[in-house]
Amino acid sequence: MSINVNVYTDFNEGKISKHIYGHFSEHLGRCIYEGIWVGEDSEIPNIDGIRNDVLAALKELNIPVLRWPGGCFADEYHWKDGIGPREKRKRMVNTHWGGVVENNHFGTHEFMRLCELLDTEPYICGNVGSGTVQEMSEWVEYMTFGGESPMSAWRQENGQKDPWKLKYFGVGNENWGCGGNMRPEYYADLYRRYQTYVRNYGDNKIYRIAGGANVDDFNWTDVLMREAAHLMDGLSLHYYVVPGEWSNKGSALDPKEEAWFRTMKKSFHMETLISKHATIMNKYDPEKRIGMIIDEWGTWFDVEPGTNPGFLFQQNTIRDALVAGLHFNIFHEHNDRVHMANIAQMVNVLQAMILTEGDKMIKTPTYHVFNMYKVHQDAERLAIKQPEDTYEFNGEALPRVSTTASQNSNGEINVSLCHINPREETTVSLNLQGLTELNHVTGSIITASELNAHNTFEQPHNVRTEAYSNFTQHGTSLELTVPPASVLTLTIS
Repeated sequence: MSINVNVYTDFNEGKISKHIYGHFSEHLGRCIYEGIWVGEDSEIPNIDGIRNDVLAALKELNIPVLRWPGGCFADEYHWKDGIGPREKRKRMVNTHWGGVVENNHFGTHEFMRLCELLDTEPYICGNVGSGTVQEMSEWVEYMTFGGESPMSAWRQENGQKDPWKLKYFGVGNENWGCGGNMRPEYYADLYRRYQTYVRNYGDNKIYRIAGGANVDDFNWTDVLMREAAHLMDGLSLHYYVVPGEWSNKGSALDPKEEAWFRTMKKSFHMETLISKHATIMNKYDPEKRIGMIIDEWGTWFDVEPGTNPGFLFQQNTIRDALVAGLHFNIFHEHNDRVHMANIAQMVNVLQAMILTEGDKMIKTPTYHVFNMYKVHQDAERLAIKQPEDTYEFNGEALPRVSTTASQNSNGEINVSLCHINPREETTVSLNLQGLTELNHVTGSIITASELNAHNTFEQPHNVRTEAYSNFTQHGTSLELTVPPASVLTLTIS
């Protein structure tokens, strides 16, 4: 099979926000505790309680923004329980996730320290579901006010003299569900009220994010935009790729092509969701001032057998790698509206970058795709034209190849392709319109022969990126031989 892809290097479609490459870390299972935080007295090497191996791996990804503390955990999180001497912090039950004891040893100061070490922007999610307006207001004051006030003084007593810089603040989470089971009209009123007290102190300007819709609840988006658009900077959207039903989601290690196809099909559904929600947003915000914030996305499978069902631990295969790449290509395509996306989640939960077991750590196939795609952060998206060419299974068809391209500030062109056909290789004729010559081309690829190929602590490099050179050059065109089930990125200078 062969396909022609034209990349118009002299026609850019606007900047791809680097925040599309954001992450999410929740007090859920072993994400925070063990995955990130081990405490200063741990035998696992750490800096200020944050494990060194995970930190080093994550820093390589150039993570632009990190969401915390939830998720549903945020709907019952009271920030004052997580500051001050750790031995005196309140112990609570994590009712949403496993019913385990939460000792609050990882709180505001520890999260801000993690962001400093990662050189990433914090994105705090406030509690509307069970929290008060005063509580939310004082949290923002505690973090960002540098003058004389009770909250500012308290922060300094706890060891942080200067206020932190905080741009992104979510006013609630999933308020249609675990955040209070609210109607959109009711939440819209609450949003208007709560956000009033999320104040800007000094030169710190908050980007206020309203809690948005669940999947295809377009009425939620319409009501929020109608009632509160003038008071928000961003509106969230949550969508997970669940191959089966919620009661039987399917195994992450399912090797069958049927599961593969369903997963790819549901990944492409993100395109439909963004388009329809964006159409509603355009009605109230034609200037596209308000960003779409997809602050929870990724695969959601049945938990691994033998693990706590409330911990949402799942393996990560080449199928997850394709899901990640397809989502990035879709987000890029909507760079005029999508300002941020945060994959769920960073370590040990759902479609994680990293898995840990005691002092061991492995990088997942998803991690490698994030590393390959980071070249697109804040780059100018280039126009692409390619004919529809399909991958068919059981009478249904999906696009065989998904392509995105961008040009960075150094003039380099990066082209990424997701080839979802798991059975056959495809020849891609990549035509770089507008160039007069290609000086240097390098590539990297991730692929596997088994559809459930994954990394384990015994075989940590079973699925990884490798150098890609299976192409020939003809003037300003490249003929690529692309193996089945693969993601590749080319850099052209």
